[in-house]
Amino acid sequence: MVISATHDTHADARCRRIKQELHEQLLAHMDLSVIGTMDDREIRQELRRGAEELCQLQAELMSSAERDRLISDLMDETFGLGPLEALLSDPGVSDILINGPSNVYIERNGRLQLTSVTFDDNKHLEDIVQRIVSRSGRRVDEASPMVDTRLPDGSRVNAVISPLALDGALLSIRRFPDRPLCAANLVRRGSCTQEMIDFLAACVKARLNIVISGGTGSGKTTLLNILSSFIPDDERVATIEDAAELQLQQPHVARMESRPANQEGKGAVTTRDLLRNTLRMRPDRIIVGECRGEEAYDMLQALNTGHDGSLTTLHANTTRDAIGRLEMLQALAGFDAPIWMIRRQIASAVQIVVQVNRLPGGKRKITSISEVTGFDGDVIAMHELFTFRKTGVTSRRAVQGYFSATGIRPECLAKLEQSGNEIPLAHFEETQA
Repeated sequence: MVISATHDTHADARCRRIKQELHEQLLAHMDLSVIGTMDDREIRQELRRGAEELCQLQAELMSSAERDRLISDLMDETFGLGPLEALLSDPGVSDILINGPSNVYIERNGRLQLTSVTFDDNKHLEDIVQRIVSRSGRRVDEASPMVDTRLPDGSRVNAVISPLALDGALLSIRRFPDRPLCAANLVRRGSCTQEMIDFLAACVKARLNIVISGGTGSGKTTLLNILSSFIPDDERVATIEDAAELQLQQPHVARMESRPANQEGKGAVTTRDLLRNTLRMRPDRIIVGECRGEEAYDMLQALNTGHDGSLTTLHANTTRDAIGRLEMLQALAGFDAPIWMIRRQIASAVQIVVQVNRLPGGKRKITSISEVTGFDGDVIAMHELFTFRKTGVTSRRAVQGYFSATGIRPECLAKLEQSGNEIPLAHFEETQA
């Protein structure tokens, strides 16, 4: 076993050395003047022929399978993102998480898996990071070692390099399906019930303001996309994001993305800047990808001044915690007012809070839907309408349970009925296990 492992290590090292040499030769022999007259398909064909010719020179050192793999790797290095290409072409991969050149994990069906994919060394990994970042006009270097960006397909990318990353560059890629999920997908996957979707759809159509709360990777953006599909096509929707990932299907959407400062520390455009400008664009609804800072103040102002039916997400563990986080974000924005005034403003602006969670075992579920009913004394009044009741855990740590209404009739039913979105009262009857 030791001899076999040593042999495999030597073979891999040899292949890496040959690949690096051939890649340099391939680039050195490229006729840039001719390539400039070719389309992308012709360039790929020409470079593949060149790679095959160079590989023939190493024929005695490699098997046919090794040559085929080497040619494929060379094409990925030249045109794509090297070792990442195989993972990015796999539709079953939802997340790619890289902790240095030799530790590449993926998430598939809600579970993390270690892959056999590796980079030659940390320089190779950082070169790929630089290639990703340069495509979107962002920068990452020793002076600015963290970056958020996205791939051309919309996948969200976060990268951290040295000196902050101690064991090699850290790269996280959140992928999104080519076709956005629909409400039926959530029900079919057991993420919620049809009754819950019916209620949320009616709330969107009736122009209630909705906050989606949850942790990182819990499915907030996915649910935001799905709920936005219930917005009528004749309304103007403005979206504001740090890294564009929403996939709205409406015909009239004004999409905006914040921008970090340049190398001189100038030119930054924040979510708050965009939100303030959006109010001059006559939107019917505003969707903020995530409220995480002082823009929460401007968002609540907008919700209280005629932009009903808007949506946003934030990080919190429960629907009640989400309200508390909105209070804190108001203070961060410098809103110097008594706490009762802040709470009254929140109670007036937000009607529905939806909690999503990624449970042990990888399943994502809507675990709570709560209604904000007003202001009682100096406390925001709210009650839970739907919940996920846990009953146990399987041997593989997957949470078991069932969805249930709480038996409380929503106070917003009258508004839903007035807007032509009546919901049967049976939807809110408590379910027994």
